[in-house]
Amino acid sequence: MPSLTVKDLENLQAEHPDYQLELVGGEIIVMSPSGLESEEVAIEIAAQLRNWVRPRKLGRVSGSGGGFRLPNPDGDIRAPDVSFILAERLPHTTEDYAELVPDLMFEVKSKTDSLAKLRQKIHQFLELGTRVGVLVDPRTRTMEVNRLNGDRILLRDGDVLEVPELLTGWELPVVEVWAPEFD
Repeated sequence: MPSLTVKDLENLQAEHPDYQLELVGGEIIVMSPSGLESEEVAIEIAAQLRNWVRPRKLGRVSGSGGGFRLPNPDGDIRAPDVSFILAERLPHTTEDYAELVPDLMFEVKSKTDSLAKLRQKIHQFLELGTRVGVLVDPRTRTMEVNRLNGDRILLRDGDVLEVPELLTGWELPVVEVWAPEFD
């Protein structure tokens, strides 16, 4: 099977603009819609992060539509569910894929996602320079916080996510990201 390139991805994306695609190891992966719950969680994380970052001009926050051209031999194009990039690393936005990895990334598990594949994706980003990767699981109401040094911290309702090495003072109570119930 021939190895596909960024150009192949761009051509397919132009033909099918409504699809979310990633290029991983020379293969194009079609990202299916995630389901409402995981999308609500991702948007809440992005909103809280953006509301802290933007007034302080600390950097950029992106959702799952923002792709990153990874600095690896395969030239992978990946898109975390939520990403944060420090301002000094990307002072001007781009209409193309960002040619760097985010400093902070979140993957929110949907019903069709495999935890192993999400952990593998986070690990790939960490190996390429992302400082913190968070795996969010709405079903278990947990956040797995990963850093390259191997420390993995499991947060639950009642805990607070903090990333002091990137966002001094930012606090995200775990319980605040889950989809609301309207009983």
